[in-house]
Amino acid sequence: MTPPPAAEASASDLLGAALGGAARRAGLDPAEGASTGHVVWAAMGGWRGVLESVLPGLVFIVVYTLTIDPDTGEGDLWLSLGLSVGIAAVFTAARLIARQPVTAAIGGLIAAGVAAAFAAFTGEASNNFIPGFITNALYGSAFLISALIGWSLIGLAAGFLMGEGTAWRADKRKRRVYFWLAIAWASLFAARLLVQLPLYFADNVTALGTLKLVMGLPLFAPLVAVTWLAVRALYPRGESNEVTAAE
Repeated sequence: MTPPPAAEASASDLLGAALGGAARRAGLDPAEGASTGHVVWAAMGGWRGVLESVLPGLVFIVVYTLTIDPDTGEGDLWLSLGLSVGIAAVFTAARLIARQPVTAAIGGLIAAGVAAAFAAFTGEASNNFIPGFITNALYGSAFLISALIGWSLIGLAAGFLMGEGTAWRADKRKRRVYFWLAIAWASLFAARLLVQLPLYFADNVTALGTLKLVMGLPLFAPLVAVTWLAVRALYPRGESNEVTAAE
């Protein structure tokens, strides 16, 4: 195999380090030997992470649905948005007070705020979901493109975590596994768009919000587990240490 140009290799190393670092902070380090359940739970951030991810959106859709006016068919947009953003702000404040990592909470607050801004400025509750569509499209495209050009984002992250950099590209088995893992993640984001966009255009806010929750963590968690198990299977116990020691 022809080695990649130095600039390309350097860029891939930097990207791999960034992705691997993010995965490690999320508890997704195959070299640690943690159980699958522990890894998935860590990736979701535990109970607090689950609540921070789910509760703002759940409150929005529940309040909006419960306040729908039979005559207009619309719910109380401002109350729904206010409570949703307010809950995200409470989570962030709680982490700040407890001096805990606030990255996830701040990310949730920003996401809730941006989504609320879309809905508030247009007066359309369904526009609260536009940022999510954009995020899914960007993530899905990134995973798909990385797979098609042979530089799977999963492979870059795993290569950094396992101490082999981009050496996995010389292994056909690893390249094949990382290709399909990237395709699987791209498919998840594509499925969300395929299912949710028709509901958006139909202005079915209740169904859209419900399916967004259903296609969130319930699909994310199993795919994290599959990805982690697949990566672990590629590296027999102790192999990562041997690779690192040989470098």
